[in-house]
Amino acid sequence: MKNMKKTAAAAEEVKEAVRTVETKAEEEVKKAVEEVKEEAAAAAETAEKAAEEVRKTVKKTRTTKKSGTAAKKVEEAVEKAEETAKKAGKKVSEAAGKTTKAVKTAAKKAAEKNTVQEVISLQYLGKDIQLADLMKQVHEIWTGELGKSENEIKSINLYLKPEDNAAYYVINESFTGRIDF
Repeated sequence: MKNMKKTAAAAEEVKEAVRTVETKAEEEVKKAVEEVKEEAAAAAETAEKAAEEVRKTVKKTRTTKKSGTAAKKVEEAVEKAEETAKKAGKKVSEAAGKTTKAVKTAAKKAAEKNTVQEVISLQYLGKDIQLADLMKQVHEIWTGELGKSENEIKSINLYLKPEDNAAYYVINESFTGRIDF
């Protein structure tokens, strides 16, 4: 019975470690996306300011009517500045997409490395009871019958009592119940 408790505890620790890695990975992805968005916004703002300055210069040139060639050159400069700003915005967006994809891939790999398949069975009087099936039932009771979220589960203790033909569970050190075999 002690070994089953230790194994169940170890399984919970592995699951908690996976949850922790996934949570940290999600936070890193969000942080990276925000940084890229900020950089893109700053680049777009800088390009817009430059384009606005060129527009002002064009207006001044047109109002003073000094030279038709100078105005054309300034207009060309404005167009080039706007085009450059658009290209910079696209490059920043592409970089954001690549960064997000890379971070998500790294998070998946980290989560996969921590996944261990465990199968624990209790064979008693011709019955074969799988621990995974019992844990699934406990989760279904929590989410289905009680209407609570999986994220609210912090711990599950499962006690197998073959002489009672049942398993007893304790969720979050407070909610208890029984599952018949």
